[in-house]
Amino acid sequence: MSEISPRAEISPNAKIGNNCKIFPFVYIEDDVVIGDNCIIFPFVSILNGTRMGNNNKVHQGAVIAALPQDFEFRGEKSECVIGNNNIIRENVVINRATHRGGQTVIGNDNVLMEGAHISHDTKVGNQCVFGYGTKIAGDCVIDDLVVFSSSVIANAKTRVGRGAMLQAGCTFSKDVPPYIICTKRAEYGGVNTIIGRQHGTGEKVLKHIANAYRLVFRSNTSLFDALNQIKEQVPDSPEIRNLISFMESTKLGVIGKI
Repeated sequence: MSEISPRAEISPNAKIGNNCKIFPFVYIEDDVVIGDNCIIFPFVSILNGTRMGNNNKVHQGAVIAALPQDFEFRGEKSECVIGNNNIIRENVVINRATHRGGQTVIGNDNVLMEGAHISHDTKVGNQCVFGYGTKIAGDCVIDDLVVFSSSVIANAKTRVGRGAMLQAGCTFSKDVPPYIICTKRAEYGGVNTIIGRQHGTGEKVLKHIANAYRLVFRSNTSLFDALNQIKEQVPDSPEIRNLISFMESTKLGVIGKI
């Protein structure tokens, strides 16, 4: 049985799971599904298209499934899908997708700090941290274990690879490869060894990753040639294959490369 304040405004068509706590002045629209054990603090708006999993905490002033801020939006029915065990802090805004059948997706175990904004059709993996005031534009793809420091701006359609860390104030318009530190100037700042070690990447593999990125960012070769050199010179591992695949599939280019 959920604990729902009588001062919350909740559509009778909304589906609320078991053992949820919903505080006063929460607003929940018709086409909303909320899983079990969620806590929704006062003054949260959960709008049409929300599909929320279990064990989420949504703090004061957050807006979930806000209408997309996209000039192509024509009122189509779309979704904002949020997984399990996420912490969504004060004044966070997450937009639903632009077009019919589309989804904005937030995975599991993420932390979105005060004032973060995730725009339409963006896909976020698991165990990511979005620092204060970080803004993610539309159609971005964020892999697992990514850390955004405060006031980071990701421009539209950019991708961020697994285990990357973006320093405070960074603005980027190209893809950020996995396992790296991206500096405030949107340049390569070394391998993110802290996240790597925390999640079981061995020292030898971390050295191989550093060698691979030395070929990409510290030589005068093209990205294409650097990737061929990595294949020839750097011992194989899942991490090396992942960074090669990520950079081979880039459409916008990679930060720090012309």
